[in-house]
Amino acid sequence: MVNYKELGLVNTKDMFARAIKGGYAIPAFNFNNMEQLQAIVKAAVETKSPVILQVSKGARNYANQTLLRYMAEGAVEYAKELGCAHPEIVLHLDHGDSFELCKSCIDMGFSSVMIDGSHLPYEENVALTKKVVEYAHQFDVTVEGELGVLAGVEDEVCAEHHTYTNPEEVIDFATRTGCDSLAISIGTSHGAYKFKPEQCHVDPATGRLVPPPLAFEVLDAVMEKLPGFPIVLHGSSSVPQEEVDTINKFGGKLEAAIGIPEEELRKAAKSAVCKINIDSDSRLAMTAAIRQVFAEKPAEFDPRKYLGPARDNMEKLYKHKIINVLGSDNKLAQC
Repeated sequence: MVNYKELGLVNTKDMFARAIKGGYAIPAFNFNNMEQLQAIVKAAVETKSPVILQVSKGARNYANQTLLRYMAEGAVEYAKELGCAHPEIVLHLDHGDSFELCKSCIDMGFSSVMIDGSHLPYEENVALTKKVVEYAHQFDVTVEGELGVLAGVEDEVCAEHHTYTNPEEVIDFATRTGCDSLAISIGTSHGAYKFKPEQCHVDPATGRLVPPPLAFEVLDAVMEKLPGFPIVLHGSSSVPQEEVDTINKFGGKLEAAIGIPEEELRKAAKSAVCKINIDSDSRLAMTAAIRQVFAEKPAEFDPRKYLGPARDNMEKLYKHKIINVLGSDNKLAQC
């Protein structure tokens, strides 16, 4: 077994407590490869922000669990090399779907895991989450549970319709499971196609689709039931239209791709929402940069020549999210 502390990682407990008190949210960025990891770590260090490196089940299979362990350790050392004496980096399993997967990640050095039993009947969700918590807490690993179902598709996570979190269940769930944070459903959605066109209205000034607002009344009710408890928002990419436009300009075909408005995420970040998940935005930034290189330099075949610009574009995106959306910049005094 590898304990995350041996890798220089931290769990989410202290950073969440500070985030709630300070009225900001910790960025939780999904990654699948080295370029994404480099961009995330560099952006976090340059903005002096704690950061959560998220790995889905699919990403773990893609990258290999052994390589991930060393990539996480390398991320900590890279942050120090960039000048951050005491980086706060979490390695988190996103949407774990079984006890066995969560246990395997904990045993391989993850400092935080999510067990997603939201698709199960309530009592089964409670039992599964509690089982993961009991194992994880032996090793000081933090656990995120989920109540409510998010629509959309991302890796293995797929649901056609969302179900808002029932505020009446959150006290019972948090108390019985012992989870450290709770992902809730208030209208966010996975993927780049979060809403159907008929759910949106058209902005007369820009001609772009505007999605329906998030259900902040559900968030307020949850916070009333669980004051000071760490809340998580999944499916919170904003799907930057400039990246979508670039992709489409250079041969892509993303039609009606739309995300969560950043002003709504800023509002959420000032509440008990202390972790906001972002995945699709970095995929779009990466793809846009690569497509542009291929279109403008069709003879190019050196991966460094197109993955380098992709990495730079993702770093720019991450910095923007940290500073202008989540407000987590300058929260590391020794970074």
